[in-house]
Amino acid sequence: MSAFTTPADLRLLDRHHWELLAPFEYHAGAYPSAVVIRVPTGFVTDLASVPRLFWPIFPPHGRYAKAAILHDWLYAQGGDTADRLSADNIFGEAMQVLGVSAW
Repeated sequence: MSAFTTPADLRLLDRHHWELLAPFEYHAGAYPSAVVIRVPTGFVTDLASVPRLFWPIFPPHGRYAKAAILHDWLYAQGGDTADRLSADNIFGEAMQVLGVSAW
C-alpha cells in the first residue's frame, strides 16, 4: 500500500497559504516504492481548495491536508494533461491512504 513516510510540518503564512517547514515524502503505489514524491521545504500551498462557503464542513486543513499538499506540488511541477491526470490519480490514492471517504 502507498504511504506517507514523514509528517507535514506547516506554518500559516496568511489566511489562505501555508509553508512547508520540513520536506515530506509519499510512496506511490506501494511501500517501499520506486515512485517516491518528495515535497521540499519552503513549498507554499493553499491546502485543499475548498470554497469558503463549505469550510464549516470541509475545512482546507482537514484530514486530507497531506494529500492536498501533494496534489498542489504535483500541479506546480507543470506538465501536460497526462501529468495532471497522474497527479489527480495520486491524489485519490493518497486520500484513500489517509482514510478519507470517496465522497
